[in-house]
Amino acid sequence: MAGIYVHVPFCKSKCTYCDFASYPREISKVESYFACLYREIEGRGRSLQGKVFDTVYIGGGTPSFVESKFILGVIRQIRKFFTLSENPEITIEINPGTVDEQKIKDYKSVGINRFSIGLQSGYDEQLKKLNRIHTAKDFLLTCNLLKGENISADILIGLHDQTAEQVKKTVDLAIAGGVSHLSVYALTPEVGTPIYTDYLNGELLSEDEVADIYDEVRAYLKEKGFYRYEVSNFAKTGFESKHNLNYWQRGEYIGVGVSASSFIDGRRFTNTFSIDEYNNAIIYNKTPEVASDIIEGEDACFEYVMLGLRTAKGISTKKYRELFGEDFDKKYSDVLNKKGRFLDYDGDNLKIKDEYLYVQNDIIMAFMK
Repeated sequence: MAGIYVHVPFCKSKCTYCDFASYPREISKVESYFACLYREIEGRGRSLQGKVFDTVYIGGGTPSFVESKFILGVIRQIRKFFTLSENPEITIEINPGTVDEQKIKDYKSVGINRFSIGLQSGYDEQLKKLNRIHTAKDFLLTCNLLKGENISADILIGLHDQTAEQVKKTVDLAIAGGVSHLSVYALTPEVGTPIYTDYLNGELLSEDEVADIYDEVRAYLKEKGFYRYEVSNFAKTGFESKHNLNYWQRGEYIGVGVSASSFIDGRRFTNTFSIDEYNNAIIYNKTPEVASDIIEGEDACFEYVMLGLRTAKGISTKKYRELFGEDFDKKYSDVLNKKGRFLDYDGDNLKIKDEYLYVQNDIIMAFMK
């Protein structure tokens, strides 16, 4: 599998927790940015002839904030210069309050078939505190526009004074909207974001409190027919995100636009986070990349283990041998002995036991050592 990621760095307002490349004050640069984005898509596509791509993911920022003509241009340009598989999964991130019936029709007209909604919370007071521009009612109105479509929603845990019951009510709201996939993310207060000050002041939930809420919500989602296929992702059977699964399986992907990352032919590279730097690079036929690294040897081995163990299915040690020419059991015998109580291993498939998947970091890092 291989995927295409497209970054749209524009949004109406910046959420208090957001550390992504999103710039609400640079909306005047939309026209010039997309003109450059189309050129990068053409260049990347021409350089990757022969590769077939199975997924497209348009993220941000808030892609649904810009006029739909720009999104339609992105998909048309991708179809023109990239080779897509017969039935590609094409996802767009949308926020309630930024779409209407016409936009949804436009998206569907070019083959967008999966919609990821930024819900975050079902409580208006929490949404306001996060500087979200929508209400719980807006979420349901957006879901109504998407009735019958493949819908995913994002939920945050770890907010100010948040309870497990509130998160479960948010899950209920999402289910009422018809979602078939839920991403449940623990809030990460990044340095430089407004919410980081709240973290320093002790106003956010502790890691233990977040872990307790996560466990309750995981069990609740299971009751509702959503199984966990990755530490933060839950789906009804058949509605897993193919694009994200490709990341965790260490598949290839190309990223276009500001801050977009790629992994092609063993090389990881990332574009600049500055819209002006990005535009200037494209205009003057230079690469917008600011970081590049060849991933090989031990780094490649660890990536395969680290990414795969994030998922409920884990990794295949037979595939590990095929990829890297090493005997997994022999190489990691000490780790398997020391961490064995946290693992399920049948001689090929190795995975973290269900009850330990959320607290996986110490287990995974042991494989790095």
